[in-house]
Amino acid sequence: MKTQDKRAIDDVQPLTTVDKVIHEPARLNIMAYLYVIESADFLFMMRQTGLTFGNLSAHMSKLEAVGYIKVVKEFVGRKPHTMLVLTEKGKQAFDEYRKQMKQFFNEI
Repeated sequence: MKTQDKRAIDDVQPLTTVDKVIHEPARLNIMAYLYVIESADFLFMMRQTGLTFGNLSAHMSKLEAVGYIKVVKEFVGRKPHTMLVLTEKGKQAFDEYRKQMKQFFNEI
């Protein structure tokens, strides 16, 4: 390996500080949609992300547990209706994630 290449590799900061909750591809996809539209119902998110019912539910639970989204369950008529809402904490976390990823790719 050339000295110049080794120095360039040593100068790049690893992604050790990136938010691992958001970094997982399915959760990143969910967060990206919610960042743009702020809230969406469960079926819309299933269609947009291509996740199954169970996968979306599992990822929602992880995002809700850290406070990045709020899950609002209600009945519309006699049918259950679930909404995902991006919280202020989630918006800030996604902003920070984007900032870290931009910085990482700019250093390469």
